Amino acid sequence: MEAGGQPAAPHVSVILPVHNAEAWLDECLRSVLQQDFEGSMELSVFNDASKDKSMTIIEKWKVKLEDSGILVVIGGHDSPSPRGGPSSCAMWDATSTWSDERCHVRAQDPNPGPPQQIGYSKNQAIAQSSGSYLCFLDSDDAMMPQRVRLQHEAAVRHPTSIIGCQVRREPPNSTERYTRWINQLASDQLLTQVFTSHGPTVVMPTWFCSREWFSHVGPFDEGGQGVPEDLLFFYSHLRKGGGVVRVDQSLLIYRYHPKAATHSVLETTIWTHRVRFLEERALPHWAAFTIWNAGRQGRRLYRSLMAESRRKVVAFCDVDENKIKKGFYSYEDSEERPKPRVPILHFRAARPPFVICVKLDLTGGAFEDNLRSLHLQEGRDFLHFS
Repeated sequence: MEAGGQPAAPHVSVILPVHNAEAWLDECLRSVLQQDFEGSMELSVFNDASKDKSMTIIEKWKVKLEDSGILVVIGGHDSPSPRGGPSSCAMWDATSTWSDERCHVRAQDPNPGPPQQIGYSKNQAIAQSSGSYLCFLDSDDAMMPQRVRLQHEAAVRHPTSIIGCQVRREPPNSTERYTRWINQLASDQLLTQVFTSHGPTVVMPTWFCSREWFSHVGPFDEGGQGVPEDLLFFYSHLRKGGGVVRVDQSLLIYRYHPKAATHSVLETTIWTHRVRFLEERALPHWAAFTIWNAGRQGRRLYRSLMAESRRKVVAFCDVDENKIKKGFYSYEDSEERPKPRVPILHFRAARPPFVICVKLDLTGGAFEDNLRSLHLQEGRDFLHFS
């Protein structure tokens, strides 16, 4: 207890947004209870207009968690009325009713609405929590018992980093390529492969960071459905000089299912953010570069670039003899006169640096062998984009 009889702030707040998660909540909340972390913990739940039995399950587990010494904070809204009102930390001060032991809060948005989407829910769960460190958890996932302990240790050593971990995918055979990418990136690739279509190099449900660093970078974008709030936060984190660290143990059961919020984000939205980030962070360091892939994805990247970046493209390269025999790519939609004609070369005749628009782990190793044969350094001589 602190002076004045108030309990000390917990070391770690587990941040749990919930929307219609009854199918997974028992396993999720049991995994919070089973953590072997010896410091103090808090669970901060924000229930975003769930219409199933999620709140009943949360209330049941609240008793078990509090009995084990884990503080529980519950906020949210359940009104079907139209969305309205700001989302601000001040709202919690005005509407929260604390229990005697500061272990349970029920808060209602004074202007509630339908589901506010994940960025809003995360921000509210963080605003009502008080831990020095934030451990993010999705309601359809479950943690291994050592997760909080190991990631807290890493976060203490790396105070300006997002700490991730390896995952165990459920069902096991879903998204096999993506899961391999999550688990097998080398430590330097956590920073060099930030431009790919896979998104953040440590996946959001594995994030762990200090509250101080989150406050420096955040909050999450609250634009609603279709906004990649985790990717936008990750880019802001990198812009502010943040690091990326992965605990190389499988600490999360990472569930794949059709209702996951990830499926609501359009690929075109992700693509636009990725291209702009590539132009902001990487292309200014290169006077010229080659796009590896003269096919659809490479041409799409070329067309998506700003004019200044397009002028730096000196060639496309490929292994497809038919594309190479064509000799060049003509950008017919260009307003420039004459219209740009970009040479198409065999990859061995092309000069680095390369922006690679070839999907990894899809060619039986042929592409990867070709790339290794050039003895290039990732980050300096090439970057993966697809």
